[in-house]
Amino acid sequence: MEINVLNINGQETGRKVTLNESIFGIEPNDHVIYLDVKRYLAAQRQGTAKAKERSEHTGSTRKLGRQKGGGGARHGDINSPLLRGGGRVFGPKPRDYSFKLNKKVTVLARKSALSYKAQENAIIVVEDFNFEAPKTKDFVNVAKNLKVDGKKILLVMPETNKNVCLSARNLQRSEVILAASLNTYKVLNADVMVITENSLKAIDSVLNK
Repeated sequence: MEINVLNINGQETGRKVTLNESIFGIEPNDHVIYLDVKRYLAAQRQGTAKAKERSEHTGSTRKLGRQKGGGGARHGDINSPLLRGGGRVFGPKPRDYSFKLNKKVTVLARKSALSYKAQENAIIVVEDFNFEAPKTKDFVNVAKNLKVDGKKILLVMPETNKNVCLSARNLQRSEVILAASLNTYKVLNADVMVITENSLKAIDSVLNK
C-alpha cells in the first residue's frame, strides 16, 4: 500500500512510501487485540482500594451478649461485621492488576490495530519536522493543514522531540508517542494517525524483530 508523503503545510512532497504489508496489511486478529487492550487498561489501575477487616478495627473485644438465650443471632465483640461500624467481610486489599502477555501476542495485536487503521485510510505520513519553540498554535496549524483538526490525533515520532511534545501537550484530543512505545490501545483510540517518515522505519524495526 502506497501513501503520499505530505509536509506540515498539507502539501504533497512528490514522494511516496510503501507501508510494510507484514505490519499494515495483515488480517486483524480481534481476540489478541482484546487481550492487549485489557492488559493495558489493567496496568493503569492503581489497585489501592482498602477496607478494614475485623482484626484491623480498634474496639473492645468484650463479648456483648450471652451465647445462648438472647433470642437473636450470636455475635462476639463490637468489631463484628454484623454490627454498624464493624469490620468488613472479605474487603478489598491493595493488589497489582497487571498481567503479562507473550511477546508474539503483543506484536500481533499491534500489527492488527495498525492494519485496521490502514484499512480505514486513517494513516497520514508526513516528512520529519520540528518546531523552533514549543507553541500550541503551531501544532494546531499543522492539524488544520492536514485537515485532521477536531479529531483524536496520534502523532508518532521516531525519537523524543521536546518542542513538538510540549506544543501538543495542552490539546485534549492530541497525543505524541514514540514509535518504540506504540501500543494497541492508543492506536485504536485515535481517529487518525500521523506518522513521520523515520517513524515508519522505527515501527518496522520494532515489530519485525
